Amino acid sequence: MNAKTILAERTRQIEVSGIRKVFDLGKSLKDPINLSIGQPHFAVPEPIRDAAKAAIDAGHNGYTVTQGLAEFREKIKTDLSKRLPGQDREVIITSGTSGGLLLALLAVVNPGDEVIVPDPYFVAYPHLVTLAGGTTVYVDTYPDFQLDPAKVESAITPRTKVILLCSPANPTGTVASREVKRQLAEIARRRNVLLLSDEIYNAFHYDAPASSPAEDDPDTLVIEGFGKTYGMTGWRLGYAHGPKAIVDEMMKLQQFTYVCAPSVVQHAGMAAMDFDVSGIVADYKRKRDRLCAGLRERFEFDVPGGAFYLFAKAPWGTGTEFVKEAIRQSLLIIPGGVFSRRDTHFRISYAAADETLDRGIEVLNRIARK
Repeated sequence: MNAKTILAERTRQIEVSGIRKVFDLGKSLKDPINLSIGQPHFAVPEPIRDAAKAAIDAGHNGYTVTQGLAEFREKIKTDLSKRLPGQDREVIITSGTSGGLLLALLAVVNPGDEVIVPDPYFVAYPHLVTLAGGTTVYVDTYPDFQLDPAKVESAITPRTKVILLCSPANPTGTVASREVKRQLAEIARRRNVLLLSDEIYNAFHYDAPASSPAEDDPDTLVIEGFGKTYGMTGWRLGYAHGPKAIVDEMMKLQQFTYVCAPSVVQHAGMAAMDFDVSGIVADYKRKRDRLCAGLRERFEFDVPGGAFYLFAKAPWGTGTEFVKEAIRQSLLIIPGGVFSRRDTHFRISYAAADETLDRGIEVLNRIARK
């Protein structure tokens, strides 16, 4: 078999994640200082683990209905009625937020349609658009990483189907202001474009209350998840909520792809909704402040308002060149070019023990003086 002739063209348009390359490199290092991985460092809270074990023992190991357990969806709807009062939002439980994003894009994007994505962006966004047959249109947000609604509107063409917003953002930790979200919602409504709001880091707001563009436009499709908030990234549990016409099509597509979100994990998710994460969030805010204080003298960056990342400018060379030197010093961080068309910055994840953060701060300050 000639693999070159067998493989679909879409496989040639998608590269292996640069983050995975750093992960693989880390396996070859002895005692690396790992500030690269985008997942919480804390254990899944005990009540959530207990709920998963109880679900297994109770025999809840088969398929659920495609859209998710009815009692789980109702619990989410009850929560949404408090956050988004007066709205009747349809809900689907998905296999992680990435699964929800892919289903959403497959449901609305035709070949050649355009999806507006802020730059920097989560590494998967352009590839998910490609899988859906669309074209990514980038809107630059440098130097402060705040998305300008006027730039977004100027990027809209007759082929635009989606504006993709992530707040708090990966890789920058930037939080879009309440006013920016309101303006984006108004633009989407006026231009008949879907505003797709990735709110996976919704729990991690440090300096202002959480908000959503769905507060201003009920037609906003929101993706949320459990992995980052509760340290259960490998359990693959997310959900989407928004207009029934779109969510119904996502349900149809899930039936023939993921089938359903993991059954046991759905039971754990119901328990997770009753767990208070305010202590975890406060600890991560403290870690953010610790990292910012440690790097402030030698690095240029905007203090992140959410998530658990800091996106700093390389003090010399390109982002990739600086990261290569960091890796030679056994410090794992991610070059900004993985998340952007520019290669000027690097991403630090402060989802790590304080000792690891302090070791990373020491290495970064040392190599900054090169």
